Amino acid sequence: QVQLVESGGGLVQAGGSVRLSCAASGRTLSRANMGWFRQAPGKEREFVAAISWSGASTAYTDSVKGRFTISRDNAKNTVDLQMNNLKPEDTAVYYCAADFSPFSQPRSARGEYDYWGQGTQVTVSS
Repeated sequence: QVQLVESGGGLVQAGGSVRLSCAASGRTLSRANMGWFRQAPGKEREFVAAISWSGASTAYTDSVKGRFTISRDNAKNTVDLQMNNLKPEDTAVYYCAADFSPFSQPRSARGEYDYWGQGTQVTVSS
């Protein structure tokens, strides 16, 4: 069983930065494709960013390209999401997810992920 715990959320002004971290226990993430998703009030959970288990490939939703960066540290069993130039529309609960597929590739579909964290709130004020 894998447990994922997100941290680093909070309240930030528009234009500011936040770094989210996802820590895993119970299993190494070195062979897990990892993703970050977010869910705003009244909306469906949506894909934000993903990284392959090798770290060689990443993917982003269009609205965050150039502002967000996903990275991983397999030695620490963590995955981070650096969020810069934040906008009010980035306000949401952010979730990390793990996909233990044998194929190393970033995945954007929710259904492809096996484990989810509880989420961390990010609020961007205008």
